[in-house]
Amino acid sequence: MKTKQAHWLLLMAALFLVACQTEQPEQTGSQQSPGESEQQVDYQKDPVKPEPVKPHADLLNKYATFRLTADISHLSEQQRQLLPKLIAAAQIMDQLFWLQSFGAKQSFLDGIKDQRLRTFADINYGPWDRLDGDQPFMPGYGDKSLGANFYPHDLDKADFEANGTQAMKDLYTYVVRNEQGELAAEAFHVRHAKALKQAADLLLEAAELAEDVGFKKYLQLRANALQNDQFRASDLAWMDMKNNAIDVVIGPIETYEDQLFGYKAAYEAYVLIKDLAWSERLAKFAAFLPQLQAELPVADAYKTETPGTDSDLNAYDAIFYAGHSNAGSKTIAINLPNDETVQLEKGTRRLQLKNVMQAKFEKILVPIARELVAPEQQKHITFNAFFANTMFHEVAHGLGIKNTINDQGTVRTALKEYASAIEEGKADILGLYMVEKLHAMGELEEGELMDYYTTFMAGIFRSVRFGSSSAHGVANLLRFNYFAEQGAFSFNETTGQYTVDAEKMSQAIASLSQKILTHQGDGDYAAVADWFTSDGVISPALAASLEKVNQAGIPVDVVFEQGMKYLKF
Repeated sequence: MKTKQAHWLLLMAALFLVACQTEQPEQTGSQQSPGESEQQVDYQKDPVKPEPVKPHADLLNKYATFRLTADISHLSEQQRQLLPKLIAAAQIMDQLFWLQSFGAKQSFLDGIKDQRLRTFADINYGPWDRLDGDQPFMPGYGDKSLGANFYPHDLDKADFEANGTQAMKDLYTYVVRNEQGELAAEAFHVRHAKALKQAADLLLEAAELAEDVGFKKYLQLRANALQNDQFRASDLAWMDMKNNAIDVVIGPIETYEDQLFGYKAAYEAYVLIKDLAWSERLAKFAAFLPQLQAELPVADAYKTETPGTDSDLNAYDAIFYAGHSNAGSKTIAINLPNDETVQLEKGTRRLQLKNVMQAKFEKILVPIARELVAPEQQKHITFNAFFANTMFHEVAHGLGIKNTINDQGTVRTALKEYASAIEEGKADILGLYMVEKLHAMGELEEGELMDYYTTFMAGIFRSVRFGSSSAHGVANLLRFNYFAEQGAFSFNETTGQYTVDAEKMSQAIASLSQKILTHQGDGDYAAVADWFTSDGVISPALAASLEKVNQAGIPVDVVFEQGMKYLKF
């Protein structure tokens, strides 16, 4: 990992070349929570006080400001009253994520006098740049702990692997030292009892206002789950919701923040409004999952699991992000639940965040394509292809394999800190595999296959800029190098632009799918680690391409203005 990160350091230094921008975001979305005080739950012991300094003039220019809004005029008065309660609960998740990732938020931010630097620290939930491999951007701070605040910072990794109990490796526990200095597990719901009770009460109040029976049940079960870390019942209830106009994803969910082992879930939340018209267009695709699973380009042993048949696809406008989902790069689609048993029983729900997707397409992907895609192929950069590639990425999380074929447990536990990145890589490549299959079946009615290929390639440049601390960024880097080796695209050194070879692209999709699924099914930690080390490097052509993008002043990601005041009544 250290070798890979060193190469990322060389690359991401280029990201500071973006031109200066004078306007700053009105609101980053990270706010003081109405939950418990920081003093009651703060367990971060900062060895060095931050020293406020003027930021590099271009730090904030990595982000394009985007307002999260939606038309809620179709909602009833009761439904509108429900939204502020969901947002307030989300803000509590935001505060808890600060504690998981860094420590006390307000005292840290109050110590930063330069407003632009303060805003940048708020976006990053601490003094480490999430789009630059978690490098510190403020003096007085060293490297970010790979385990964030989920483990003691002096934890011996090998000793923990050998002697840590199952409770210590649980998704919803902190690893702490007791009075005798011995390692022990502390449940999330115990440490954060007061804040989680406040969040649960808000969800129960929202449930009283909910008009959809399924949504009401989910909110009630999720409120209980926040207070006991038993999420399966609420996950199953969330899967059963079909007709709710409002949705909320809330709790400790993704494990990306734990870069030491990938064991620990981080608090986050999304508040969403369903786009009924787009959702209707997407509904048919989940039915193809069993057939697509059976036809995966890999040996039969790696595709014996059957995807759940309750999987569904829907489009939403996001109106609030909080916690892990709001830190650094912002996701444009959601595929949940993560519980492997729920996935095998029910499948997953895939939520496409259409308004955020449109923002990234217009503000980032199209400008990148103008710089890096050959002029004759730029016509193939389309929003429909970008939407479909993103959608099928999420659907593809349900394909493949969740449990190793050789009794090493789940893929997630066998591959440890590499599990998230290789799963994102699997979803990317199998998503494109699905596009090929469905296009050949006549189920994708809009666009040529080259639209999907070319837009996919441009998307690699967008995602690889997320940095080595992002599972999506690493997955895109590995795929870029693989495609280059297979000749899936060619690079013109004179123009600095790329051209897709459709035939070789299709071949590379099949062979890379086979490679990733085999690694996952075998649970081969050593082989995956070797792949990340050998291929997780920046080629001179890619480094030059990304520098060209940065010189053009193209932002890396978006930062939100969000809250009730931005909604359309």
